[in-house]
Amino acid sequence: MYETRVLSGMRPTGALHLGHYHGVLKNWARLPTEYPCLFFVADWHALTTDYENPGEVLKNATDMVVDWLAAGIDPSQATLFVQSHVPEHAELHLLLSMMAPLGWLERVPSYKDQQEKLADRDLATYGFLGYPLLQAADILIYRARYVPVGEDQVPHVEFTREVARRFNHLYGREAGFEEKAKAAVKKLGSKKSRLLNELRTKFMEQGDAEALRRAQALLEGQQNLPRGDRERLYGWLEGGGKKILVEPEALLTAASKMPGLDGQKMSKSYGNSIALREEPESVTKKIRTMPTDPARVKRSDAGNPEKCPVWPLHQVYSDEERRRWVQKGCTTAGIGCLECKQPVIDAVLAELAPMRERAQAYLDDPTLVKNILADGCDKARRLAGETMRDVREAMGLAYT
Repeated sequence: MYETRVLSGMRPTGALHLGHYHGVLKNWARLPTEYPCLFFVADWHALTTDYENPGEVLKNATDMVVDWLAAGIDPSQATLFVQSHVPEHAELHLLLSMMAPLGWLERVPSYKDQQEKLADRDLATYGFLGYPLLQAADILIYRARYVPVGEDQVPHVEFTREVARRFNHLYGREAGFEEKAKAAVKKLGSKKSRLLNELRTKFMEQGDAEALRRAQALLEGQQNLPRGDRERLYGWLEGGGKKILVEPEALLTAASKMPGLDGQKMSKSYGNSIALREEPESVTKKIRTMPTDPARVKRSDAGNPEKCPVWPLHQVYSDEERRRWVQKGCTTAGIGCLECKQPVIDAVLAELAPMRERAQAYLDDPTLVKNILADGCDKARRLAGETMRDVREAMGLAYT
């Protein structure tokens, strides 16, 4: 349909920790080898829950991008940019807000959930109610095919699909659509035209999803087909109008298994995290002073790894042989708690060392990050501009 892009963003909360790395950044670093990727700083989103304290957004955004680069995200392979530097996001959000039913926003699962969790903040704002629509605009403006999310965020992707579907239904039905679509089919040549018609009939009459995929693949290969005809044919294949906005799909990612230093999920707000650029001495001290199985009061007391916060870290960093050593040593008091912690310390330091090394170049010369983001914003604006041109035309707003 369009280039198979992946899009994801992150609110600027400052320096990131190992939970972010194992939950998101490892995946981000891998994805550009498979797809064209865009990763953005969601600074406007930060204001939806914290509009009274915007002062740290810029610093937090810079720190966060340095961590992205330190984690191995290659700016030559992925486009990194800042949401607020691409004003087309706001324009599409505004236009979508004209046709998005209020009930859709109120039923987004995280709407009431966040109100309860953040009861100490003023969330009775239009911005907070509308943030899922801004999120949808973030995705739709780049016609992204995939959005990497965890299970809990799938409803947001489905909401975006509904918005795209409604937009295409409202504005994709141009006058003489069927005639224009059939004329576009003929431009493919007799053999491909016949095949496309056969595949469409199979999908429309039998619901044959494979036939639809084959038809879409056939269209993707037609490099010389005009943009307007391409949009018409993608919609025509499914019995609709022009496909102006692409319905994205959730690219499910495994939930982060990175535990915090107290056994809970790692979180800066819990005070149980290890930052990606944390000094080795600090990392060592944090892990050495972690709580352990309360039954092990003395070195000679046997313990139970299942009741110790260090054990989940071994699940992340130790191989099967090392875990057997921990199990046996702990339950027989054959090893002490500090002995048990040392392999984790070594593994965490080994993981963080290259990150700290990569980050140093950007800390030494902050203009490197500025230039990466400037280049990314330019590319993002070009892509967003193409979409907005089509959106304005579809909505009758193309005055020039």
